[in-house]
This record gives sequence, structure tokens and C-alpha cells, in this order.
Amino acid sequence: MKWIKAARLRTLPLSLAGIVMGGALSYTSGFNLLIFWLCIATATAFQVLSNFANDYGDFSKGTDNDNRVGPKRTMQAGLISKSEMKVALVVTSIISLVLGGYLSYLGTQLMETKYLILFLVLGVLCVGAAINYTVGKRAYGYSGMGDVFVFIFFGLVGVLGSKFLISGSLDGLEVLPALSIGLFSVAVLNLNNMRDEHNDKSNNKNTVVVKMGLQKAKTYHYFLILDGMAMLVIHTYLTVQNYWQWLFLLPFLVLFKHLFFVKKTNENKALDSELKKVALSTFLISLLYFLGIYFSC
Repeated sequence: MKWIKAARLRTLPLSLAGIVMGGALSYTSGFNLLIFWLCIATATAFQVLSNFANDYGDFSKGTDNDNRVGPKRTMQAGLISKSEMKVALVVTSIISLVLGGYLSYLGTQLMETKYLILFLVLGVLCVGAAINYTVGKRAYGYSGMGDVFVFIFFGLVGVLGSKFLISGSLDGLEVLPALSIGLFSVAVLNLNNMRDEHNDKSNNKNTVVVKMGLQKAKTYHYFLILDGMAMLVIHTYLTVQNYWQWLFLLPFLVLFKHLFFVKKTNENKALDSELKKVALSTFLISLLYFLGIYFSC
């Protein structure tokens, strides 16, 4: 049970949103179901690895303390020791690399070798990014670079990488939904960092929010959400074949309500309940995007 808690399965919908979007974009251009499910499995392994690493890194740096808002993590609660988590990090890294390697091999077996090498390298980079967000002296999550890495790996790599492996092709316009998922994913991180602003600041975790302050972080948040919406609307307008493809607009209602809540609140702790709303809305947007294309065929 303690390992399930450490894995924080509630974070999976956001990490899988990019894969579902990649699957949606692949559906009419050579959808490979086995590759799709391998992408899901690999993304899940990377997310669990990231959650284990965040548990270890934030606890080691003293950021996970009694002042932190939200549920206690497992090391903070004394459920898992440092040595146990180190073993878990090694095991999960190996599982992630094996899954990523097999996925890369199957997805590129009919292509030139350079594509296999590219995705193998991306797999190693994903493992490094998952661990180094909070672990080590140069943890990028502590220097305000977390937003950039989340945008790249959850958005561009997650959507475009899975789309290419599933279908064997890419289209220039597909960068728009990739940008959208990346922006929504950064919005979830930004929301998390707004919630934890005071505790992060006192523990030298210099997130974007700590650097710019809550009010500017709110403006940044509006940009992330609204631009994420705009990218999907533009892509659908340029590629729409059936009204079913506008299904993804439904969760926008939740996101608009969320933005009004963020605007009116000045209490960091009050933002905790909003995390789930944005993460699940992002996943639902991807799922409805997929269903819209499916019903249009």
C-alpha cells in the first residue's frame, strides 16, 4: 500500500494526456494499437519514477515538511526509508528504460536506424528528467526550469513522439495540439507552485512562482490555460471534418470556472483543490479529442 501511495497514481491522467492526444492524431494515419498501449505503459513508468524521485528529492532537501500544503508524501510520513526509495528508483529506472527501449524498437523497426537511436536517447533523457527534477545539487525544479522541462516532455515529446511511433508519420499542424498539452501541463505545475509558494521560498526552491510572485504567476497561469485552449481550437478549425471533433470544448467550461477562481482568491492553500480539476480536464480534453476523431470516421 505504501508503494501505491508513493506512486501517486492520481498524477497519471496528466502524464497520459499527451499519449492519448498522440493516439488521436494517429487514428486516421495508421493507428497501431500495440504501440499505443506500449506508449501508455512507458509513460506510466516514467511518471511513477518521477513521483518516487520527487518524494526522495524534496524530502532530502527538507522541502517536504509540516508547512507543506497537501497530503504527506511517504518519506515525509516515515513510511519509506531513504535506502528503500533508492532501490525503488533504480528498479523503476530499469523498468522505464526496458519499456522505452522495446517501444522504440517496435515503433521504428521499419524505419532507418537513426530513428531508433533518436528514441533511445529520448528514453534516457526522460529518465534523467524524471529524476533530476528534485534530486541532486543541480535539480532543475529548484532553479525555475521545471516549467520548460514539463512543457517539452509532457507536450512535445509526449504528443509528437507517441504520434510518430504509433503511425510512423508527423504533420506540421500537429505541433499545435502538442503545444496545447504542454501548456496545460505547465499550468498544473504552476498551480502546484502557486500553492506551495511560501514553503518553497523558505526552502530555496526557486520556482517560477517564487521568482515572479503570486500576482504575476496568476497572469502567467491565464496565459497557459487560454493559449492551450487556442492552440486546440485553431488546429481543429484547420482540420475539422465533422462536428464531433468539437467535443473537446466541453471541459473548457471547467477551465473557465477555474480561471475565475484563481483570479478571485489570494489564499495559496485554496488552490490545492484546483490541481485535480486542471489535470483531469487536460486528460478529458485529450480523450474527447480522440473520441471526436473516432466518431468522425
